[in-house]
Amino acid sequence: MSGTRAVFVAGAGTEIGKTYVTAALTRRLRALGRGVRTLKPLASGVPPLDAADFAESDTGRLLAAQGLATTPETVAACSPWRFTAPLSPDLAATREGRTLALDDLVGWCRREIAATPPDTTLLIEGVGGVMSPVTGEATGLDWLKALRLPALLVSGSYLGAISHALTAAETLQAHGVPLLGIVVCASPDAPTPPDFVARAIARHQAVPVIVIARNGDCPVDLADLVRPASAA
Repeated sequence: MSGTRAVFVAGAGTEIGKTYVTAALTRRLRALGRGVRTLKPLASGVPPLDAADFAESDTGRLLAAQGLATTPETVAACSPWRFTAPLSPDLAATREGRTLALDDLVGWCRREIAATPPDTTLLIEGVGGVMSPVTGEATGLDWLKALRLPALLVSGSYLGAISHALTAAETLQAHGVPLLGIVVCASPDAPTPPDFVARAIARHQAVPVIVIARNGDCPVDLADLVRPASAA
């Protein structure tokens, strides 16, 4: 892993804009002329490749952000474990009669980290929240700790988001996971603006807290948080 700045994009919860943030960050890095690879090894709710709505899936959005055509090869390279049901990966795998082992997932990620050029940022997007199950025995936190990567934590701005974000941040830090920053992604119909949520989170966390709108561009200061090791 030496020489590569790999970053794990973790969530304070489910359906809070994690893939939107990852895709927006990918586009920003490309616009800045910086190398970037973006992966979502585990993806649930992914329709078949030939389905009309595949482009709206997490995998489809991340491929588009990288400027990659949708082919069996690019899909498998981005998301080798894909499940149709919009459930946690352990439940989705069981529904399809499949199994998933944490060692296999971690091993695949380590190989991708090692294969990434030193001047390239590698983004690995997780699933659900920090403590969401990824296998029958392991959570997202177990996956992240095994990879020993720094994390970028994504939160929403919905009612309760402040508590969820702070709880997730404290959990990561208590387990020795370096936290690069927290991104507040604007939630639809939230009762308070995302700037308010970000300021409240920042009062309790020393890391950068950055706001991103669902339909806006990725701020440059967010891209600066994930510079590859060779450019740091």
